[in-house]
Amino acid sequence: MKLSRRRLFQSGGAVAAGLAAGTPVRAAAPSPDVYTRIGVRPFINCTATLTINGGSLTFPEVIAAMEQAAHFHVDLDELMEGVSARLAEMLRVDWAIVTAGTAAALTHATAACLVGTDPEKIQRLPNLAGLKDEVIMPRESRNVYDHAIRTLGVKIIEVSNAEELRRAIGPHTAMIEVLGNHFGKADFDLKDVAPIAREHGIPILVDAAADYLIVPNPYLALGADLVAYSGGKIIRGPQGGGLLVGRKDLVRAAWANSAPHHSFGRALKVTKEEIAGMLAAVEVWHRGRDIEADFKEWEGWYAHITERVTKVPGVTTEVVPPVRGGPFPTLRLSWDKKKVKLTAGEVGRKMLDGEPRIMTQASGEGTSFLIRPVAMKPGEYQIVAERLLQVLSTPKFENVIPLNSPFLKIDGAWDVDIQYEVGAARHKQFLTVNANQGTGTHEGGAYQGDLKGYIGGNQVKLRSTLPADGNVLNYTFTGTVSGPGMSGTGMAGDVQIGEYGRARWRAVRHTAV
Repeated sequence: MKLSRRRLFQSGGAVAAGLAAGTPVRAAAPSPDVYTRIGVRPFINCTATLTINGGSLTFPEVIAAMEQAAHFHVDLDELMEGVSARLAEMLRVDWAIVTAGTAAALTHATAACLVGTDPEKIQRLPNLAGLKDEVIMPRESRNVYDHAIRTLGVKIIEVSNAEELRRAIGPHTAMIEVLGNHFGKADFDLKDVAPIAREHGIPILVDAAADYLIVPNPYLALGADLVAYSGGKIIRGPQGGGLLVGRKDLVRAAWANSAPHHSFGRALKVTKEEIAGMLAAVEVWHRGRDIEADFKEWEGWYAHITERVTKVPGVTTEVVPPVRGGPFPTLRLSWDKKKVKLTAGEVGRKMLDGEPRIMTQASGEGTSFLIRPVAMKPGEYQIVAERLLQVLSTPKFENVIPLNSPFLKIDGAWDVDIQYEVGAARHKQFLTVNANQGTGTHEGGAYQGDLKGYIGGNQVKLRSTLPADGNVLNYTFTGTVSGPGMSGTGMAGDVQIGEYGRARWRAVRHTAV
């Protein structure tokens, strides 16, 4: 795969310039003891930049700058003023601030567009009475991070084309937010949004969390006013850091609405160490970081993994070029389930249960997953290749639910009581069973989605996906069927709710009132 060359930065600059005199001191040699002493086992990270897995591989210069910054105390307003000027110079933007990740940047940017730097209005947030209270988003841009904007109490207005955007704009419109797509495509894009926004004087915020830094900024060039980046993804800065760049008045207003100031954003604190670390990361890019060299190295890793795993009959790989949300090539590993009788979820568990542990995005009932390189250290790809070869060569097919005849007939409507660790809710399920296969609908308190699963003997396993506001909620119900008896047929067991943990569930047949 050939990727076009982009000149990212002019050369020059020094790591953590102005923050420490002399050559930065390297941090101590890495040791897992900080984790293992409390029983936590680190892993090789093939998931790239996922926050839950620790983000990407931080530059050594960033670690050193953060360590040096921890030895001294400074006024955060003075520090940010100096860092902002330096970032603006390197990135060739009007202004820039360091934030506590992209989500914080989105919240601060929204606050800036709502109340500016008026201290009385800042103190009122999230009370939007008398203020603009709507944010417009293309439907394709909706995602789980909408929460960072909705937390201020604004109403999200979805649009899918220019006509809908023109109709949506009104006296309550505070901002338009668009998901970055420099490495992908969208049907209704920034280039379509910007001319209309300019006609009405409405600022545009771009969520470019997954992007790397390009100078001049492509989003600002297309008409965006603010762009938010993650520090802990491809930029390889502090995992808790981010950047907000763009129009000087709005970026400065975003800082006024953030910590250490007593505002709505006070909880979204960025530390002096993270500020120094983000500056150091941008300095690395400014000196001429060659992203194509990274791409070439990673593709070499993919070639080695491919050579090993395709020794297993039925296993294939494919290098996937950069796409929206992931501006680097990835490796798709797939297999024929007739030859390798494993699900992706089973492969993922086997990879994580071994030594060393290897975290992948292999999950669910499918037969493929992506390997992402950004958090992997040199040499780890060889360990990954050998483990994959081992796992795929010696599969142990384990059917969780015996596929014998269902114990009882469970077609119909069910009232499902879920007991969370804190709180409870009543949901509904509507099931149709054909042999061992169940399909139907799951209705939550606010959302509704498809339901499917297996029923064997007195065992049941049902999965559902509920589309939420910019998010997807996944439920996996496992348990047993009981009855009939005085209380009739019932179901009960555990429910796994993705990132939200576990709960208990009990279901009884719905009785019409």
